[in-house]
Amino acid sequence: MAASLHLNVPFNLKPAAKQSPRPARISCASPSAASPPKRYSITLLPGDGIGPEVISVAKNVLKLAGSLEGIEFSFQEMPMGGAAFDLTGSPLPEETLLAAQKADAVLLGAIGGYKWDKNEKHLKPETGLLQLREGLKVFANLRPATVLPQLVDSSTLKKDVAEGVDLMVVRELTGGIYFGKPRGFGTNEKGDEMGFNTEVYATYEIDRIARVAFEIARKRRGQLCSVDKANVLEALQFTVGSNSILEGTAAKQAMMRSSKILTCYSFMSCFCRDEASMLWRKRVTAVAADYPDVELSHMYVDNAAMQLVRYPKQFDTIVTNNIFGDILSDEASMITGSIGMLPSASLGESGPGLFEPIHGSAPDIAGQDKANPLATILSAAMLLKYGLGEANAAQRIENAVLDTLNKGFRTGDIYSAGNKLVGCKEMGEEVLKSVDSPVPATR
Repeated sequence: MAASLHLNVPFNLKPAAKQSPRPARISCASPSAASPPKRYSITLLPGDGIGPEVISVAKNVLKLAGSLEGIEFSFQEMPMGGAAFDLTGSPLPEETLLAAQKADAVLLGAIGGYKWDKNEKHLKPETGLLQLREGLKVFANLRPATVLPQLVDSSTLKKDVAEGVDLMVVRELTGGIYFGKPRGFGTNEKGDEMGFNTEVYATYEIDRIARVAFEIARKRRGQLCSVDKANVLEALQFTVGSNSILEGTAAKQAMMRSSKILTCYSFMSCFCRDEASMLWRKRVTAVAADYPDVELSHMYVDNAAMQLVRYPKQFDTIVTNNIFGDILSDEASMITGSIGMLPSASLGESGPGLFEPIHGSAPDIAGQDKANPLATILSAAMLLKYGLGEANAAQRIENAVLDTLNKGFRTGDIYSAGNKLVGCKEMGEEVLKSVDSPVPATR
């Protein structure tokens, strides 16, 4: 039987009309009855560090897989990130954004590096990436984390903990603390310098990402965990004297943990809560009413971070905000053995999707042929499947990756004794051989 990476993302994330009068939609192409167009324009954004190396490999794999399925690509390579800043003075030149918006899909390598760390904020490579996502109007970031049998020993977790992990992190991409205002630097009443950001979400932003997550969970194992930080420490009130009065859940729990009688000589009221997360939980719970077949649970982000390394198999689909998703998806990636293995897709209601590996630019190994190109190759497969609706070509690439791993080829980040250590280029060459192979890969 042919193996599959089981990314488990539906082509159409629009719920049925009877489930919601105002559903969110995701631009995920699906094959129609008629033959789809066989010529596509792809904007390539190699970026910085190892980005150009892995994009070069993924481009070759895309071309071969496409040609075997009667697909022709026109590629336009544009500068992005630090490389773009060095060329034009901007991390996202206007020409790059326009090329991305006009393409059928966008494939990104990686951005950033030590060289540009001291740039002013609006000139940092990371700012260019945020602007690109905003310019493409993508709001749903899908990050699968699957432990492949071939790589279970590469995980830093015990085998019995890592084996069988298959989860999807659905991250809201265009709201939250990365975009909220006001933000900046200032001085407090003591004259100390301070920095501040604003975590803000509107109802429509939460509702649309929640619907995407419910649709994905529905087509996986039917379980959705919403991660937030909606802790609420209700008012604790104390009166003068030995007959203290405690009000609120937290206070009652505190009393249960102690047999001592509290004596206070002042009135105290304490509130500690994250209003954005409270709204997040409220709206996700409301949307859940349209998905009775999906089991919804809630978890605080600190607990989620712990549970991901304690017992990751408990998770099916996770939905969370921008910053929590950024952190948790990177954590989940290490369960699989390497951040160099995982692809991602960023999708919107219309226009091209953005496909990229979740790893960084790794400037310490750039230009040394040490990078793992598999995450970028698998991002190309996601581009074919969910961006262009070319499932057969995508399957060729997914099978080729599995076949290459079955043959024992490993880059340094996933290497273990008994396998063959190869560089970025050779790994790409081996995947190309397997793409052209008529024999399906097996696990």
